[in-house]
Amino acid sequence: MVYYDAVLRKASLSLPMTIFDSYRYVCDALYPLYEKREAENIADMVIENITGFGKMDRSMYRDVPLTAEELKKLHYYATLLVQQQPVQYVLQEAWFYGMPFYVNQHVLIPRPETEELVEWIIKDTQLRQSNGASGNLKIMDIGTGSGCIAIALQKNIPGAEVWAMDLSKEALEVAQKNAEIQQSSISFKNADILLPVQPDEFPLFNIIVSNPPYIPVSDQSQMRKNVLQFEPAMALFVEDNNPMLFYSAIADFSLIHLQKNGRLYFEIHEAMGEAVKTLLTKKGFDNMIVRKDMQGKDRMIKATKNG
Repeated sequence: MVYYDAVLRKASLSLPMTIFDSYRYVCDALYPLYEKREAENIADMVIENITGFGKMDRSMYRDVPLTAEELKKLHYYATLLVQQQPVQYVLQEAWFYGMPFYVNQHVLIPRPETEELVEWIIKDTQLRQSNGASGNLKIMDIGTGSGCIAIALQKNIPGAEVWAMDLSKEALEVAQKNAEIQQSSISFKNADILLPVQPDEFPLFNIIVSNPPYIPVSDQSQMRKNVLQFEPAMALFVEDNNPMLFYSAIADFSLIHLQKNGRLYFEIHEAMGEAVKTLLTKKGFDNMIVRKDMQGKDRMIKATKNG
C-alpha cells in the first residue's frame, strides 16, 4: 500500500480541483502502470462516471470544480486503479452491445470479440427470418456470467425466449440484476454443464451459445496482472491436458437439447479452431464455420445439429 500511496502523492494536485485537473490526476497516477493511450482511456471513463460529462462536454466545462462528493469518489477510484484493478470493476460498469452492464469480480468483463459473436447470431437469425423462417426462437446461453450474451440476444431478437445457466450463484445474481436493469426477461438456471442433467429439465432450443473457459493454464504467464488477479479464474481457464473439456460437454448437452437443424455457437481460443471443428464433426454436427474476429484471429465457430 505504501507504493500505491506514493503513486497518488506524485500525481496529486492542489485543491480546488477542476474537471480538467481531475482528468490529469488520474492520468498521472496511471502512466507508470499502463501505456499512455490506455491510461487516458481509463481516465476518460472515470471522469465521465464521476461528472456525467462526456469527452466533448468536458472540454466546455473543464474549469468547473469538482464537488466534495465527486472529489471523494475520485480519490476512492484512483486508490483502486493504482492497484491495477480493472476500471470496469472499479466503476462496476461495462458496456456491451450498446448497453451498460453491472459487473463485479464474480463475472468476466465483457469483451469486444464476444460482441462479434452476438452480432453473428443476430445477423444469422435476421437472414433466416427474411428467408421465411418463422416462429419464436428458444435460446440457451451456457456460462452466462454477467448475462451480457443472453440479454443482448433477448433485446435484439424479437420474441426470443432466452434461457441462461451458470455454475456460479454469485454470477447469476449479477446476471439477474442486469436483466432487471435492462428490463429483459431471461430464465436463469443454476447448473453445472459438466454434470448430467435430466432430459426434461430444459426445453428444446433453436440456438445454444457459449463463451466457455478456454484459456490453457499454461497461458497465464502471458496474461496481464489485472486479469489474473481480479477476473474469476473458473470462467477463464481450462487444464492444459483437457482443453476441449467444456466444448465437449456443451456439445453433448446440445445433442440432446437442440432441435433438428438447431445451431450451436462457441467463442473459441484463437489456436483451437480446427480442434473444436474436429470435435464437433466427431459428435455428429455439420456445416461448421470458423470465423475470425476484428484482430484476424479465429475466435468463434458455428455448427448445426443435423438430426
